[in-house]
Amino acid sequence: MERIVSARMAFKTVAGTKVAMAVAVARNPGYTGFDEELSVTADGVEVPLTELADHHGGRFHYMEFAEPTDVLVEYNATVTGAADPEEPGLMELIRYVRPSRYAESDRLLPTAYAEFGGLQGPELLHAVRDWVFNELRYVSGSSRGTDGAVETLLHRRGVCRDFAHLAIALLRSKNVPARLAAVYAPGLSPMDFHAVAEAHVDGAWHVIDPTGLAPRESMLRITAGRDSSDTAFLSTVGGSLSLRELKVTATVTGDLPEEDSAALVTIR
Repeated sequence: MERIVSARMAFKTVAGTKVAMAVAVARNPGYTGFDEELSVTADGVEVPLTELADHHGGRFHYMEFAEPTDVLVEYNATVTGAADPEEPGLMELIRYVRPSRYAESDRLLPTAYAEFGGLQGPELLHAVRDWVFNELRYVSGSSRGTDGAVETLLHRRGVCRDFAHLAIALLRSKNVPARLAAVYAPGLSPMDFHAVAEAHVDGAWHVIDPTGLAPRESMLRITAGRDSSDTAFLSTVGGSLSLRELKVTATVTGDLPEEDSAALVTIR
């Protein structure tokens, strides 16, 4: 499968701003073709970047701005083939079964056991996916950046990251390692960066997308972590910025794969 993705962002910083950006496709072994180009400019001048390796092949790009600056980011990638499956270590599986900032699994433990009883393995994954899909409404702009899984369940609505956080929290409540993945998602409408959940079951990481908005087989990983605090596409580590423009594209050569919500799928 050949996937073609791009991201264009424009933002303005204040003086003394430091930015960490995650828009590049995760660089994992196994792809038969991987071509990309990343350009960051300020008034037409290239901005110095530092590439930082993150978990699961993810890459952050770090930049600093001493003065208020208008910045333009343009990223393009064409990726052919599929990445090799991950083989997680024990510490990784422990990390992803713990509660985290946006996936408060300890607070949702009674809900998880009341709704999913003795379910486990793939059956539990399918049940959690369908339950979140049916319980929440997808409403653009309906959630705040501080909302976690509990707040999402109370309001019964959210965007992709909220759906993923709730699924992750419910799975961790049942002692299933689960994490959030930021992805390019061909077929997504409206097009944007997308967030999904991954759960480690039967010796492998399987992706579930409770929004049902895009076929999982064509998704392309950007990064992954405990929740969206680890995977934000743009964040400051000093100073502040205002986002002025964001445009994302993601397509496949040929037809999109058929989505079967009951199938076990890995992000590759």
